[in-house]
Amino acid sequence: MASLQLKQLVKQFGDTKVIHGVDLKVADGEFVVFVGPSGCGKSTLLRLICGLEEVSSGDLLLDGQRVNHLPAADRGLAMVFQSYALYPHLTVRDNIAFALKLRKMPKDEINRRVNDTARILELEENLDRRPGQLSGGQRQRVAMGRAIVRQPQVFLMDEPLSNLDAKLRVQMRAEISRLQHSLNVTTVYVTHDQIEAMTMGHRVAVMSKGYLQQVATPQHLYDFPDNLFVAAFIGSPQMNLLRGTYTAGQGGGRLTMGSQSLNVPESVLAARPTLAGHDGKEVAVGIRPEHLEDAALAPGSELLTGTTEVREGLGSEVILHVRTDAPSINTAALGADAEHAAQVILARVDPATTLHPGDKATLSVDTRRLHLFDLDSGLAIR
Repeated sequence: MASLQLKQLVKQFGDTKVIHGVDLKVADGEFVVFVGPSGCGKSTLLRLICGLEEVSSGDLLLDGQRVNHLPAADRGLAMVFQSYALYPHLTVRDNIAFALKLRKMPKDEINRRVNDTARILELEENLDRRPGQLSGGQRQRVAMGRAIVRQPQVFLMDEPLSNLDAKLRVQMRAEISRLQHSLNVTTVYVTHDQIEAMTMGHRVAVMSKGYLQQVATPQHLYDFPDNLFVAAFIGSPQMNLLRGTYTAGQGGGRLTMGSQSLNVPESVLAARPTLAGHDGKEVAVGIRPEHLEDAALAPGSELLTGTTEVREGLGSEVILHVRTDAPSINTAALGADAEHAAQVILARVDPATTLHPGDKATLSVDTRRLHLFDLDSGLAIR
C-alpha cells in the first residue's frame, strides 16, 4: 500500500491545457473518487497517475517518491478499465494470472494468488470459463481480479461500472466498497455518476474543465458546497438555484425572488457572517428538493408557490416539478447573463401529496438549510 500525492499537476496537449495545477493528497488505504461531467479531465488525470500519459509539469509522488518519469509497469499500480480489457481467448484463470506469468513468478505462487483472488470475488466456479460465457457483472469481477492478484500499492479504476445495468451497478458498488475495505488498498476511482461517488468514496474530488473544484467527504460536499458548480452537481435531483435579492433586517433578513420571498433565519446569518455585506445585492439561492414539502402535509411559515407541471411517483416519494416566477440561475453560463425566465423547481415530497399537473402548489421551505452564493464569483457565502 502507498500514499499518493499530486502537486500542481498539469497536462497539456499542444497549446491546450486540460489539467490545471491539481493538488491532492491521498492517504494510505484511502478511497478517493474523482467525479465530474464528461470531458472534465478526470480520466486523463487517472492516466497521468498510472503512467499512460506523460505529466506536462508538476509532481506525482508515491510514498513521497517522485515517479513522473517512471514507466507504468514499474509504479506498482493496477488499473481497472471501463471496457474490462479481458482476453477473450483465455479462461478466467489465465486472464487473472496473465500479469503474474509475465513476471515469471513460480507456478505454485501464481495458483495460490489466483485461487485466493477467485475466492474473494466468488469466481471459483468460473475459473475455467471464458469471458464470453460470463455475465457483465462476472466480467467486471474478473477485471478486478486481475488487478487484485498483483497486490498493487494503489488501485486505479476508470468508470468500471458504466457498462452494467442499474441493478448490477448497485450490487457492484457495494462489492467494490467491501473489497476496498477488506483489502485496505489505496484506491482512486473515476466516475461521472455522482451517486457512485457519494456512496463509495471516503472523500470525493469534484472536477470541472480540468480544475479541481472541491475535495471533501460526501456529506460535507452535500452540506457545504464551495461553489455553484458543486452545488448543482452534487445531489439527485440537483439543487434548485434561484436568483434573489438579499435585504438585511430583523432576524436574518429576507430574500426576494420574483414575487416570492423568504425570511432568512438568524442561524443562517450567524453561519454566514459575510452575508451582511450583500445587503441590497442579488445572490444565488440554493434549495435542495428534499428541503421542500407540500404545505398541505407540512404547514410552515416560509412558502414558495407555483403551478405543478409534472408528478413523478417513485413509491417512497414523489418528485414534483413546480413552475414559479422566481428567476433561475443558469450555472452553465455562470459569468454570463443568468436566465431571468420562470423557473421550474423540483420538490421531493411525501407520497401522500394530492398535487397533480395543473394544480396550484404551495411548498413549505426548510430555510435553515438554505445555500447562498455570490453571483459574481460563484463562491458560497460563508
